Order: sequence, then C-alpha cells, then structure tokens
Amino acid sequence: MGSHYTNQNKHATVNFSALKTAIGNGEALLIKNLLANQSMQDLEKKYLINLAHINNNPTIIKLLEGIPVKE
Repeated sequence: MGSHYTNQNKHATVNFSALKTAIGNGEALLIKNLLANQSMQDLEKKYLINLAHINNNPTIIKLLEGIPVKE
C-alpha cells in the first residue's frame, strides 16, 4: 500500500514538472493532454496560472483556469 502511494506522488511530481515546462514553452496541446481528467490542489493551480500569466499566453491561462480543484 505504501509503494502505491509513493508511485502516485512520483507521477504527480513528474506531471507537475511537465506542466511547468510546457507552460514555459507555450505548448497548449501538451498541457491539454496532461490535464485530461485531472484535478489538482488550489495552490498548484494558482502557481501554474501565475506562470502562464508571466508567459502572457491567454490560451494556456484558460486551460489552467478550467482545472478542477481537489477538495
């Protein structure tokens, strides 16, 4: 059971890193694919939206704003 939880955390970390890189590179399609059926913590979502604002990409900002927040 502990191993499964560790694997989920690793996957989440890799996915978050991939999202940050894709935002920096302006890769909206990749972001859309990474976010498919995903939710995230509110703080993570706000961080990614701020990063997209820094890169001034309205398409990516809109994608990120649509992410459901985990309760």
